[in-house]
Amino acid sequence: MYASIEDGRGWVMPLVIEEQAGLRPDQACVAMVGGDSLTYRALRDQAARVASFLQSLGAGPGDRIAVMMPNGLDAIRAWAGIGRLGATAVMLNSELTGAFLAHPLADSQPKLLIVHADYLARIEPLGEALAGIERIIVAGGTDLAAAYTDFADWVVHPATTARFPAAQDLACIMYTSGTTGAPKGVLMPHAHCFLFGLGVVENVGVTPDDHYYITLPLFHANGLLMQLCATLIAGARASVRERFSATAWLGDLKATGATLTNSLGAISAFVIGQPPSDADRDHALRLILCAPNAVEHETAWRERFGIPEVIGGYGMTEVNIALYGERGVARPGACGRPYSRFFEVEIRDPQTDFPMPQGEVGEIMVRPRAAGGFMAGYHGQPGKTVEAWRNFWFHTGDAGRLDADGYIVFIDRIKDCIRRRGENISATDLEAAFGTLPGVAEVAAFAVPSSLQGGEDEIMLAVTATPGASLDPRHFADHAVATMPRFARPRYLEVVGELPKTGTEKVRKVELKARGVTAAAIDLEAFYP
Repeated sequence: MYASIEDGRGWVMPLVIEEQAGLRPDQACVAMVGGDSLTYRALRDQAARVASFLQSLGAGPGDRIAVMMPNGLDAIRAWAGIGRLGATAVMLNSELTGAFLAHPLADSQPKLLIVHADYLARIEPLGEALAGIERIIVAGGTDLAAAYTDFADWVVHPATTARFPAAQDLACIMYTSGTTGAPKGVLMPHAHCFLFGLGVVENVGVTPDDHYYITLPLFHANGLLMQLCATLIAGARASVRERFSATAWLGDLKATGATLTNSLGAISAFVIGQPPSDADRDHALRLILCAPNAVEHETAWRERFGIPEVIGGYGMTEVNIALYGERGVARPGACGRPYSRFFEVEIRDPQTDFPMPQGEVGEIMVRPRAAGGFMAGYHGQPGKTVEAWRNFWFHTGDAGRLDADGYIVFIDRIKDCIRRRGENISATDLEAAFGTLPGVAEVAAFAVPSSLQGGEDEIMLAVTATPGASLDPRHFADHAVATMPRFARPRYLEVVGELPKTGTEKVRKVELKARGVTAAAIDLEAFYP
């Protein structure tokens, strides 16, 4: 375990790596599934060399360095090296392209850009968005043009002697996924990043004997901070897959001997959607951390896969992970209780900001108890920062309720609630209801404009089918009539090949709403009595 947990000045991941390299130098800390690995000493030494390499290109403490890399040891070296230099890593979603990529580059104005060769074709046409970048560093490439620097050159540089950053210094900028609007750059101090990992260590009970299996992208907080940083803080080890694969998931667990992993809702659905087999319990997982922790998913994890502990969690890039489930307590559907050592969480009225009575739905609001343990604001958007922070609480935009045992249950994104026939309808509830139909792989429920006046919505479903399944719209209509009130019955249904996703497998409903009612959509009104 990292020794400086009680000292806020030690809440800096480069210091964690430095100390662990002294305590357990030859222990493997991270490996790619079926590939190369790094010991704690190697990670420390290579991070220091990468820092020196970046320094030779003119970067220094406080400078922004963008990183657009797939999961891999080079991505980890780059992140660790930027931290060791005291610079700020701008973590870019490797799926971005066009205007979606130009925006964070133009917004963050990095001095350097580290990009994988496979993504260069998306970088080169961006023009003005690249204007402030002094050097583009390419990883995984050969025969590079003179305009580019080879990332592999870090090998020939001596270790940096730059000072370690302080807990309040900016470690990175991560951009929100933009499911409900333009992505905003979240300014993340080192202490904030550290507490993502420490929260997992303390609430999951990570020890040096544990082995984390990481399938989520390292450009977002779950994969990088909750899993990799928790591994490093605890002195454990991690296995990283370049990209999530539902078919490889069980085999990876067996091959690596992993004891811990994290999952998102869509990831859980994909794994659970695989055909049951005799290998379902052939693993060493002792715990899975799920956000959200759907009731049907927890049941499958425990009963089908035999995982002893299934706990929920809730957080955002901006607010850290403020809620955790409890080991030894099964609470399917609940996010958890407040991680009260470092955060306050309450359910408040989104209009007045006054507390809501127990059991009533309001907005989940969070504030920190530790200096630097929260975002420092949105980059270049002071108005948005103040709007989110009004009345001394960060407004998450998520609806939830507090139950009698002190657990908070996530209801829906407030802006994703659908207003129809004078009623607010939860998209999450609709998705859960129709997701149980035979042949349905995924469901996204969202609002489309109604012909009625007064800001009314109609409900539309976009669904994907399991392989070989044929979806009959009459089954959806019959299910709606049998299980839900008239005002909650969907108006439109469209079967699609796939749902648009962010890099963390969240459905991009903004794209579905923009498409609206297409020619392929079926009007379910014809099937209702």
